[in-house]
Amino acid sequence: MKVVVDEVKCCGAGQCVLIAPEVFDQRDEDGVVVLLEPEPAEDLHTAVREAAAVCPAAAIEVDEDS
Repeated sequence: MKVVVDEVKCCGAGQCVLIAPEVFDQRDEDGVVVLLEPEPAEDLHTAVREAAAVCPAAAIEVDEDS
């Protein structure tokens, strides 16, 4: 799995950080997503999928083939 975030789309809701804090963080100054782990371990895949699904700005893309 590979994860890509679009910082321009991000609205800073922070749902991704709540769901998968090992993979996502937020910038202090504006709350925009920071990708900590672009290729998360398999045990985090479910949380990453959920984070992408609940992102209100659709700023998280998950590539399952990688």
